[in-house]
Amino acid sequence: MSAESARGNTRWRWALAAVIVAIAAAVALWPQFTRSDDKSAASGSTTSAGPVEPAVAESDRAAAALAACPRPTGAPVGDSPLRGIALNCLADGKPVDLVSALAGKPALLNLWAYWCGPCAEELPLLQQFSQQAGSALTVLAVHSDAGTAKALSRLTGLGIHLSGVEDPNTKVRTAVGAPAVLPISVLLRADGTVAKVVVRPFTSVEDISATVAAELGVRA
Repeated sequence: MSAESARGNTRWRWALAAVIVAIAAAVALWPQFTRSDDKSAASGSTTSAGPVEPAVAESDRAAAALAACPRPTGAPVGDSPLRGIALNCLADGKPVDLVSALAGKPALLNLWAYWCGPCAEELPLLQQFSQQAGSALTVLAVHSDAGTAKALSRLTGLGIHLSGVEDPNTKVRTAVGAPAVLPISVLLRADGTVAKVVVRPFTSVEDISATVAAELGVRA
């Protein structure tokens, strides 16, 4: 064998060895890339998805015995800041498009949370006012925190049966530009526009009635 032929064989062997090493490295690294991609896919989520909550037992919903959430009765006509917001109903877990569901009637949206002391004092007053107002006005309790089961338990303990929705990402508060405090009441006109954001707890049924009459023209 000539010296030139020997050098050619040597170069060929080195090239083959380099290919084998490259393949081995790729095989070794592949599981790491796969696990990394899987982890990214598992952890990635859109901001609108909200926190993941455990399933709510139907027995909890039954025990709360909440009023059904309002359903659409007509097309919204105003430029409501709540347009595009759909929240799950506490009574049955089904999504409620707020603008469509509240269209055509004045509404009081009460933002509360299961851990809020002043909210617990205000909710019974709102329930009394809702019974007093009847069909003239929609009163909707908006649980503004994650924890549907905790919200249902709190309402059950308080004996509150108002219709309500779950707002874990505080979309309503953000949409109306309210501060990060609770409770808050949002008074909506029949066309869906905001008449007033009340950033304090109501102290009596008369307080609620007077505020609603002044801002929405509804006397109850």
